[in-house]
Amino acid sequence: MGKTTVEKVKETRILAELSVFVAIAAALHYLSRLYLPFFHLPEGGSITAASLVPILWFALRRGLRWGLEAGIVFGLVDLALPGSYFIRHPIEILLDYPLAFGALGLAGAFKKQPVVGVGVGIAGRFVFHFISGIVFFYTYAWPGWDPLLYSAAYNATYLIPEFIISASIIFILSKRKLLDIYL
Repeated sequence: MGKTTVEKVKETRILAELSVFVAIAAALHYLSRLYLPFFHLPEGGSITAASLVPILWFALRRGLRWGLEAGIVFGLVDLALPGSYFIRHPIEILLDYPLAFGALGLAGAFKKQPVVGVGVGIAGRFVFHFISGIVFFYTYAWPGWDPLLYSAAYNATYLIPEFIISASIIFILSKRKLLDIYL
């Protein structure tokens, strides 16, 4: 059975909202690359000007399915932006862009606990970057470091600050009852 007009309108509204949140995230990420170059690690990964917040916020507003979709779209947009780093292999592209950023959408499963959702989303992103680091970036491991430990340390270097920034902003938005504004 096809979708009703009401369902189609609702889905169109959500898709438009997804586009806006992805555009804001991409703009923040791109501006961070331009104006915060000292927060970028040599083989990729960076601390940004809260560029994950729009995707996490959207996931918390619209739930798991839509959050995953927004994260995947953001990952593909980020890949297309100038300044994408060190593409080694098609599988690495998959791990570091649509899958890693798509994992941010896991936050959508935690609407009632938004800060936990932020943690789960960023932890999901960490997992994909961690795997990519082990498989594709092990040659960059610091002297004497095991590739597993290196990948964990390298990715934690920027994802822990990203979690602190994102969780703080999402916490403020939730306390001010802004996560669900205009729903």
